[in-house]
Amino acid sequence: MNKKIEDIELLRGIAVLLVVIQHANINLITWSSPELARFYTYFGGGVGVDLFFAISGFVIARDLLPRFQGTTDRTEALKVALGFWVRRAWRLLPSAWLWLGIILLAVTFFNESGAFGSLRANIEATIAGLLQVANFRLAEAFGRFEYGASSVYWSLSLEEQFYLLFPLIVIAFRKHFVYVVAAVALYQLFSVRSGQNMFAMCMRTDALCLGILLAAWSRHPSYALFNPAFLRSGWAVTALIVTLLVCVLALGSNTLNIVSIRVSLVSIIMAVLVWIASYNENYVFGRFKLVRRLLLWVGARSYAIYLIHMPAFFLTREIWHRLYPEQPGFGEDFLVPFVVTAAGLIIVLSELNYRLVECPLRERGRRIAQKMFEKDRRSDAVGMPIQG
Repeated sequence: MNKKIEDIELLRGIAVLLVVIQHANINLITWSSPELARFYTYFGGGVGVDLFFAISGFVIARDLLPRFQGTTDRTEALKVALGFWVRRAWRLLPSAWLWLGIILLAVTFFNESGAFGSLRANIEATIAGLLQVANFRLAEAFGRFEYGASSVYWSLSLEEQFYLLFPLIVIAFRKHFVYVVAAVALYQLFSVRSGQNMFAMCMRTDALCLGILLAAWSRHPSYALFNPAFLRSGWAVTALIVTLLVCVLALGSNTLNIVSIRVSLVSIIMAVLVWIASYNENYVFGRFKLVRRLLLWVGARSYAIYLIHMPAFFLTREIWHRLYPEQPGFGEDFLVPFVVTAAGLIIVLSELNYRLVECPLRERGRRIAQKMFEKDRRSDAVGMPIQG
């Protein structure tokens, strides 16, 4: 069940691109123009985070549920959970901690423009990121005080909290865990959430829950019956996916007033996209080979891109500030240089992070978890009575 689904990787690529474009406003492009204002009126790329959540819920549950099913008691189940936590820690924490450290170095030694913010705010944000409570800090800081340059860590903290609790929920409730997950999802889906209640926004887990429920359903025979085979025509699925993305981008806009339960609708639409991709039948842009290759590359490096894009934006501003120290500010004439510089930094740094940090340490975590289980099996074998 560990085989990657290409269509899911494509959705990761779409998700991180939406977030990067959304965050470019103000963080990279600090000036305003009628064209940008019009674009960001209809573009709410922050919904890419909800797509990440739906993907995470599906992928993690798809891997974990068969492992738990093979256990006979809670002791074995706890070993499965421990192995999962080890793999997740080696997969996520080294890169996250590395970029928290790089941000602190940049704040201290490469911050003449002030793009990275104050040292104190970044130290506080770093501690929140290390302790996996950045989502609580963002809820408290939003509109009140400076967060720091690592604000994207709020979603990482929320996912880490999910990774810690989900195995325990499965162990505690066993076959009935789906009812607990469904109850949490329904409670949030029928709640009105907005920027006025940042705590609810920073604790939204309905997309995660829907991803988990989709993974649980995928193990049932009825799942195959709902394979959207009509989407194999290519153009039908492209039109559907583009329509769904346009809808969620509009729902994600902070300017458009479409409906009060827009966050819930975003979660449902993202779960639908993951459902379409889950069959792994090249439904996502299947006719566009070049687009697929590009999105697969981006999707594989989506975690690094997510961590790196905000520091890359601030580095870009600092670089151009030092190149033109006499400039009191930058305007539309610098749009192309800023975008090209930031894109170059994101591509190079994310590739380096992916090759030198993510891949080797993810494999190391996998080997450590595997050795733990081999050791347990050897211990069990030694302790077994002789059958005669």
